[in-house]
Amino acid sequence: MAPFRIANVFALLFFTHVVLAATVTYNWDITWVSVNPDGEMVRPAVGINGKWPCPAIKANVGDRVVINVNNKLGNETTSIHFHGLYQQGSSSMDGPVGVTQCPIPPGGSFTYDFQITQPGTYWYHSHNAGQYPDGFRGPLIIHDPESPYRGQYDEELVLTLTDWYHDQMPTLLSHYLSAEKNPKGFEPVPYSNLLNEAQNIKLNIQPGKTYFVRVISMAAFSASTLQFDQHQMTIIEIDGVYTKKKTVDRIYVAAAQRYGVLIKAKPTASKNYAFISSFDLSMFNDPFVQTPQLNPNVTGYLVYNSYAPLPHELLIPEVKPFDDFTLTPLDEEPLLENPDKIITLNFEFTTRFGQNRAVFNNVTYVEQKVPTLYTALTTGRDAMNPLVYGVNSNPYVLDYNSVVEIRLNNLDGGGHPFHLHGHQFQVVARSNFQTDTPIAYNGDSSKFPRIPMRRDTVQVYENNYLVLRFRANNPGVFLFHCHIEFHVEAGLTATMIEAPLRLQQQQQIPAGHLATCKADGIPTAGNAAGNTRNHLDLTGANTAPPPNPSG
Repeated sequence: MAPFRIANVFALLFFTHVVLAATVTYNWDITWVSVNPDGEMVRPAVGINGKWPCPAIKANVGDRVVINVNNKLGNETTSIHFHGLYQQGSSSMDGPVGVTQCPIPPGGSFTYDFQITQPGTYWYHSHNAGQYPDGFRGPLIIHDPESPYRGQYDEELVLTLTDWYHDQMPTLLSHYLSAEKNPKGFEPVPYSNLLNEAQNIKLNIQPGKTYFVRVISMAAFSASTLQFDQHQMTIIEIDGVYTKKKTVDRIYVAAAQRYGVLIKAKPTASKNYAFISSFDLSMFNDPFVQTPQLNPNVTGYLVYNSYAPLPHELLIPEVKPFDDFTLTPLDEEPLLENPDKIITLNFEFTTRFGQNRAVFNNVTYVEQKVPTLYTALTTGRDAMNPLVYGVNSNPYVLDYNSVVEIRLNNLDGGGHPFHLHGHQFQVVARSNFQTDTPIAYNGDSSKFPRIPMRRDTVQVYENNYLVLRFRANNPGVFLFHCHIEFHVEAGLTATMIEAPLRLQQQQQIPAGHLATCKADGIPTAGNAAGNTRNHLDLTGANTAPPPNPSG
């Protein structure tokens, strides 16, 4: 169902322009849909209102977005996370199950209601039980009437990059997490590479025009390199952050990252051109999903002339894409100096509870009995004590407006895209040593950039480190996790509890949340174990993950 907009709600004054804010409402039935995007196999996917791919959410800065969700899947719970949105003042609408809400049960309804405060290219997806690779994912586009690049392009296009599996996630997760079936902990390899959830797509192009292409990775696992034949890309946005222009031939897009690029069309319609998304094959090493037919490349076409032939598949040369660390935010936000809190996170993979698990500082994330946001809202001054959230939520309590530095040391032999909910962080250091021995950050800040690159999802290289900084000015509960979905389910997650006492003054648990939790039989008050009398008594808190999902 298309959204309907209620204008004249209130006016926002942006510099010299007056923009009417609107309420944009979507009514969504979450349903199973039979799909075959790669032409190889029909399988069920999670769709919306009986259709798939899932529709885009579109709004303007200042709009209120309301999404009324009815879970009609029948056999699975669900939720929606709005990836990259700050959810300033609306932490309860962030979407991760066990953190800011209870799962929406089959037959249940739920309403997401929040204000849009930032422009840019985002996406939405299920944040429940590893569900989104089964299709519950779509673009989230926030238009900016005051874009610094307005007038420099003629049209907008959305281009999503995704990987596709023929098996559903319960089956894939059951195998991946099983230390017996998968002793080396290899991630399942996808069957296909998709563009806009399809293959061989055609983008109609008019000569002489400039296009703003919003590139969105909605992948579960794979990173891709994107290149257009004989058309360069000028980057003007990453993850909702306007950047100074940078013209490149190709971009490397890790899972969950976004790029906004300008592409100038050729002056004549004499021929058509190919573009290609190519998987990073260094990530694939799993013999479980035998995919000898896998073509790591997927080709699309810039169609200038529908009567002209389509070109042959484009091949990407063995040249590394540019380093996104070199991008400069257009607002030139200076380096956040003198961090008030330093969080060191060493991560690796191990075997525990008969499962392949991921750990931060030797602790694997486990969802707690009480969603973490509800603990922050119902434990009074004890909410400042990280113990009340349960050891296995990997909790870190942050003072309001403090500068936080995350030192992320990758002790694993693979790269990982890390995402922080509720913020865009400064990327102040990233090592890229060619080494089989992990190298940890040594504390040297002398080479930090004066104006760091900023985004919400960033790649840490194998056996290397990453240093991030952000200001804790958004009271709420926000996850920091690897965005490879298999690793999320393996526990590669930490929890940032931001200014909980200020949060208690500003927000409360919505009635709809309480009703959903009641239907689920999940407690909504007290510490991680549901203890409302002695918040430091964690008897009964979850310290081990549930058994492997049945495939």
